[in-house]
Amino acid sequence: MNFRVENSVNQPVILPKNWGVELYVKREDKIHPFVSGNKYRKLKYNLLEAQSRGCDTLLTFGGAFSNHIAAVAYAGKVFGFKTIGIIRGEELKGKVNDNETLSFAKFNGMQFEFISRDLYRNKTSAGFQKHLNEFFGNFYLVPEGGTNYLAVKGCEEILSKADKEFDYVCSAVGTGGTISGLINCSKPSQQVLGFPALKGSFLKEDISKFVTKTNWNLITDYHFGGYAKINEELITFINKFKADNAISLDPIYTGKMLFGIYDLIKKGFFKKGTKILAIHTGGLQGVGGMNSVLKKKGLPIIE
Repeated sequence: MNFRVENSVNQPVILPKNWGVELYVKREDKIHPFVSGNKYRKLKYNLLEAQSRGCDTLLTFGGAFSNHIAAVAYAGKVFGFKTIGIIRGEELKGKVNDNETLSFAKFNGMQFEFISRDLYRNKTSAGFQKHLNEFFGNFYLVPEGGTNYLAVKGCEEILSKADKEFDYVCSAVGTGGTISGLINCSKPSQQVLGFPALKGSFLKEDISKFVTKTNWNLITDYHFGGYAKINEELITFINKFKADNAISLDPIYTGKMLFGIYDLIKKGFFKKGTKILAIHTGGLQGVGGMNSVLKKKGLPIIE
């Protein structure tokens, strides 16, 4: 994919000395301003595949604050693809201009189709996808969140040779593509920990479709009630982390992951001398939209 991105760097995190471990954040969020973090990794080989098939349209799925929707819209515009977003929630149809994510995608040429949440649950069924083909014609389908074998291939490029020094590699988990790539390119001496943003045990099965190694585990205690669920404790942590380290976190993925890592360190999960690498998967474009929700609820905003 002829798309200029910056190399990510590993930034040290300031921790109390008595914690006895080292923590670094791989700044994948810095590789591109609009297609950052795992979204670039997941789209890279999918866009190349769409080009090789001669497709001129990308179709994908997402919600109101979807990082994936924003990234597909921007990348599609850059590479000359038409883009179609199947958006969860019919109530959003008249609110596009009030939603930062959707207005950004619209500005970059994405066409929307808003559907009910019940219908959205059937998005992977053969019947629904046949209906999409009949309605929109020929397109290249990018799954929700971008996860497929080509996405995993892209995420296998996140770790560099220098990252072999780390004992643990940690990642937030949404659809499982990023952590699958990390597992596949990890060293036998490393453990890969995933911090799911969603409730439910289905993720292990999804990840197992893409990996054969066993040096990984999911830490399921830090989803804060489920996808996009947050509270004042998490907001306070995110704001303090930024103040201490000059690293912004999003509340849906990276904020929960770092909160979990800190809590595990304090509980003695990691032995003294451990080196931990946390992958910053981007997602910062959704912070503005989340802050609008927080203001309505009378909660502090993410700074």
